[in-house]
Amino acid sequence: QGQLVESGGGSVQAGGSLRLSCAASGYAYGYCMGWFRQIPGQEREGVAAIDSFGDTNYAHSVKGRFTISRDHNKNTLYLQMNSLKPEDTAMYYCASEPSVCRSLVQYEYNYWGQGTQVTVSS
Repeated sequence: QGQLVESGGGSVQAGGSLRLSCAASGYAYGYCMGWFRQIPGQEREGVAAIDSFGDTNYAHSVKGRFTISRDHNKNTLYLQMNSLKPEDTAMYYCASEPSVCRSLVQYEYNYWGQGTQVTVSS
């Protein structure tokens, strides 16, 4: 068993920054983890993924603006989001244990958090 708990979401103006955290417990702190986001009525979109060695994979829409990282000592996953745009507004989810490491496909992940809302105003 395990649990993922996201935090750090909020409201920010365009061009601002936010740092999301995902505290993992038990088996949820996986070798491979990722961040996803979802707008109501749309599919959950992969944002970034990372493996245990720090190798990463990013969606084209966030490359150069977002940075995924992890702290093995704290069992915590992070997403640093800079130069935020209104189109980044979404619920952000942490996920772990995909069938394919560094995947950005939601159906391949086994553990999910409850999400944290990010709202970017213009």
